[in-house]
Amino acid sequence: MTKRVTSRKSLLVLLFILASWITFTIFQNSTKLWTVLKFPISLHHWNLIMKSCPEAPLNPAVSPTETELRIKGIMEKLDKLIPPRPFTNVSSTTSATHSRAILLSPQDTYCMGNQLDILLEVRDHLGRRKEYGGDFLRARMSSPALKAGASGKVTDFNNGTYLVSFTLFWEGRVSLSVLLIHPSEGVSALWRARNQGYDRVIFTGQFANGTSHVYTDCALVLNSSAELCEYLDTRDQEAFYCVKPPHIPCAALTHMHSKNKGVSYLSKQERSLFERSNVGVEMMGKLDAITVSKCNKKTVPMKKKCKFGMASTIPSGHVWKDTWNPVSCSLAPIKMRECLRGKFIYLMGDSTIRQWMEYFKSSINTLKSVDLHEFGKFQNQLAVDLDKNINIQWKKHAYPLIGSLTYSVKEIEYITRAIDRTGGEKNTIVVISLGQHFRPFPIDVFLRRALNVHDAVQRLLLRSPDTMVIIKSENIREMHNDAERFSDFHGYIQHLAIKDIFQDLNVGIIDAWDITIAYGTNDVHPPRSVVGNQINILLNFIC
Repeated sequence: MTKRVTSRKSLLVLLFILASWITFTIFQNSTKLWTVLKFPISLHHWNLIMKSCPEAPLNPAVSPTETELRIKGIMEKLDKLIPPRPFTNVSSTTSATHSRAILLSPQDTYCMGNQLDILLEVRDHLGRRKEYGGDFLRARMSSPALKAGASGKVTDFNNGTYLVSFTLFWEGRVSLSVLLIHPSEGVSALWRARNQGYDRVIFTGQFANGTSHVYTDCALVLNSSAELCEYLDTRDQEAFYCVKPPHIPCAALTHMHSKNKGVSYLSKQERSLFERSNVGVEMMGKLDAITVSKCNKKTVPMKKKCKFGMASTIPSGHVWKDTWNPVSCSLAPIKMRECLRGKFIYLMGDSTIRQWMEYFKSSINTLKSVDLHEFGKFQNQLAVDLDKNINIQWKKHAYPLIGSLTYSVKEIEYITRAIDRTGGEKNTIVVISLGQHFRPFPIDVFLRRALNVHDAVQRLLLRSPDTMVIIKSENIREMHNDAERFSDFHGYIQHLAIKDIFQDLNVGIIDAWDITIAYGTNDVHPPRSVVGNQINILLNFIC
């Protein structure tokens, strides 16, 4: 009995010694052990998400996600598309005046429906032929008396020559135009500058402090040693920051407004390329207007009615008598109120899609606005027609949202979350428009948002494949308004990216880019007639 007790005591002593050794080893090698286990979230990153941290890095180190790899892949494509074009003197950049436009196969009269081609040879300000392409050009044909217009197709041969092709959609006197929006050297400078900094626009956040307010700086990235509030969507890794007011919680943020900062990443020489006289210069001033006739050709067969999912072309259509006419299909006149009977329409995005909301409300007199107890142009909107069971909503996309007027952020959310809350079914239509507010920031901000929206739409269509999702691309805007922040070059790159990102989904595209070029609006908020023609495409998709 005594031997058994002694053996048990010896065993307990050995177990105690072994446990002590294991504890000591773990303590000494804790870092290695966590690495071996591949713990999914570091303590530092967890603290950064849960509370503000004055010395936390703005971009915590995380392993590359699928989204990061997709962003990187698109960026690499764009970098190849827009190579660096350094220049030592403005005289070596593209000159609209010295470039030559050669009309191929000139005729006295041109036939409606045919294609007219122009070879453009670009030269610098000293008259020397350029040996590379990359100029940002805009081709358009128009007949102002007929309220007619269409974009032209520009093919860059990357050797200083371009083929500009026009489809002659209508008969009559037609003027042809090719504008040099920016020379290739300016394009290169804009691309480099865009991806260099996040501080061209500064946001001011308003925090509630009892009955008073406190204001601090906010931004997509804040280079500040002060304690920061981080507003992070952990799933989609999209964040916005504000300097934390002393003794006020981060959750007290209520309102926001923004203003441009006196920041530029362009050199003085590069900035000269974006002076008003150098932007949007006509390259074909020496070419006279042409005459287009029917030429007694056979009657063109009737086109099918436009339907959801039809492939788009370049150009996608033309304007005639102020009415949009697609190339590949025919738009029928639709009675709006009857078409929208029983429909739930979710408009998500910027103020260019808010124009749709305003158009619906002014066109359907039985559509009544619901007071959501917000104020200002950025307030979310809801309008209903109880008799026809029509429900139309407009929701602003989240940060970055540029506006000099103060707007509420109490209920702000990324539209990916709004899409995820949408049940969807055959009477649900989601229309999304992104772009204008992203132009002043590095392209990765836009790409991340577009990819996250793509994934949210994909989830929506998996659970409710009958839901109709429409992407409205960007409008062109004012040509001479702060090129470094808002140039249409930035919008065009985003336009290309959106088309590429959503090509694998069953979504409709309303090519507002091509439509607004055809109309020649040059206004971020085009006239009511242009908005109405965009909406008519939607109505033809629905009904």
